[in-house]
Amino acid sequence: MIYYLFELLQDSDIPGIGMLQYISFRSAGAIILSLFITMAFGKKLIRYLQKKQIGEEVRDLGLEGQLQKQGTPTMGGIIILLSIIIPTLLFAKLHNIYIIMMLVTTTWLGIIGFIDDYIKVFLKNKKGLAGKFKILGQVSLGIMVAATFYFSDEILVREVAFDSQGDPKQEIVITSEIGSQTLEYVTDDVQSTRTTIPFFKLNEFDYEWMVAFTGEKSEYLRWIVYALVIIFIITFVSNATNLTDGLDGLATGTSAISGATLGILAYVSGNVIYSEYLNIMYLPNIGELTIFIAAFIGATVGFLWYNSYPAQVFMGDTGSLALGGILAVFSIIIRKEILIPLLCGIFLIENFSVIIQVVWFKYTRLRFGEGRRVFLMSPIHHHYQKKGIPEAKIVTRFWIVGIVLAVVTVLTLKVR
Repeated sequence: MIYYLFELLQDSDIPGIGMLQYISFRSAGAIILSLFITMAFGKKLIRYLQKKQIGEEVRDLGLEGQLQKQGTPTMGGIIILLSIIIPTLLFAKLHNIYIIMMLVTTTWLGIIGFIDDYIKVFLKNKKGLAGKFKILGQVSLGIMVAATFYFSDEILVREVAFDSQGDPKQEIVITSEIGSQTLEYVTDDVQSTRTTIPFFKLNEFDYEWMVAFTGEKSEYLRWIVYALVIIFIITFVSNATNLTDGLDGLATGTSAISGATLGILAYVSGNVIYSEYLNIMYLPNIGELTIFIAAFIGATVGFLWYNSYPAQVFMGDTGSLALGGILAVFSIIIRKEILIPLLCGIFLIENFSVIIQVVWFKYTRLRFGEGRRVFLMSPIHHHYQKKGIPEAKIVTRFWIVGIVLAVVTVLTLKVR
């Protein structure tokens, strides 16, 4: 909305009005407002949740300090959602297709998580929303994202144009007043299923290559393959984030680290100069997402004020499902989804620890008559708790690993 105020008043002589057009200024405004919302209204929401006795019911799993969390307010993810949505509505260009997709993602998964928390807290059903309905909601979001990529002519990638013989088109460009000339490739903005492969010099991969053997049908089949990949990523990452939310500040802090990294990747991908210098895919109009991710960072960092050990409030599924979905869809939009195993390594390790534990337990029960475990307890952060490591130390160490993974992710821009 503030950007539209600039468009309305740009011909006036109001001092500083021109700053509203810059992504950097609006991103700064978004992160400040997001922090303000969490800090100003977080405490009030916590008091309200306490008054309504909307507290966490904790099962005794034999973990140190676990029962002390009994009654801690949950559904604090509402604070995160509001701190993301409100600054984005105020500072971003609301007609930008990428901003619309991220707002839909945040709201959609936030509602699914809210329903789950509502069933647990108010209806006293510890199982919450049935898993099949959660998956259905995540798959539905994946289909919506994939359909938007297919039908929208605003989601484009800039690539070199080719002539009828399949050779790159070139044009003569005058580079100085004295008339010196150079040849430059002609570029075109097109719909594409291309993405980025880390650590390779020719670091682009097209999903169409997976169905190239089908001949002319590959033009359409690539979108089906792309849709399946999108659905899988959204479902996997959002559930992984949900599993990670088991220690005070763990999911929140890790999400903030991943979000900051994605913000850097989005900014350089949407800047012609930086994308050309780094030799990465240029995505027109993608830079506006920097404002959304700035609000995301402000929301997660601000929530840490109350969620760090010992937590005054838990985000619940209202927050954790939304955070995971945001990271997944954002990565897909900026064509960096193959970097997810690196960038979101903590979430994936948490998820795989559960999968490994369950699969191995079931296999050994069938094979030997009794179930055996790989970890003392899963997800893996509980394994370390069982070993006697303090909760705050586990969280801090996971954050450090997350920062290392984030730095390596950024280095993939140049290390090839």
